[in-house]
Amino acid sequence: MRSNRLLGSALIEHSLVKFEDLEAANERLLEIAASGDMRRSSVLSVLVYEKKVLREEDVLHHVVDDHGVGVVDLRGYEVPEDVKNALDIGACWATWTVPFDREEDFHFVATAYYLSPAVRAHWEKTLGGQIIWQATTMDIIADFLDRVQAERTEAAKRAEAGVAAANKTGTRAPFTSAPFKPATGSTPPFAPPPAGGSVAPFPARPASNPPHLTSGDSNPPVPPA
Repeated sequence: MRSNRLLGSALIEHSLVKFEDLEAANERLLEIAASGDMRRSSVLSVLVYEKKVLREEDVLHHVVDDHGVGVVDLRGYEVPEDVKNALDIGACWATWTVPFDREEDFHFVATAYYLSPAVRAHWEKTLGGQIIWQATTMDIIADFLDRVQAERTEAAKRAEAGVAAANKTGTRAPFTSAPFKPATGSTPPFAPPPAGGSVAPFPARPASNPPHLTSGDSNPPVPPA
């Protein structure tokens, strides 16, 4: 609300809107804010789209011409993943502002609310360092935030699906039955030693050389008894 109030004051100061139009917009803003609709809780939106007493293009021209601020279209900008992941979407909606890049201590920030001192002060405190301000429209800010939210929702769904699949796999025992089933009448692999003595674990190897197939042999050799 403070961001909207100070933006309205700036619009009056720069003769971009009439006082009575701003008063009517503020009343409408209170109604929207009471409904909890963060997206539409904007005095600029009410003035431009509902009351139609202000053109957003006029605001942009004023910001560029009188304040030397550049203009950016985020729809064609590749925002780094670390910057998107760090976004506080609630704060972005409340201030109609998006940090969209960073280079060392310089932050690049797009805003539709440059004329609101409260917005600039908030992001200067939040980000620290130097801010390169860029003006943009509410439509572009909204489009960008919708895309970021959609990406986060999709990532959360994939993560939940992965956890569910891992949990489902983990509920099954590795074997449904004994992995090895001894045959009927078979003997254990190692027979117990006879009473009063011991046996070697493996039979002694005969002194003779192992048999070899010779020319004409058709059967494999038979181990010596």
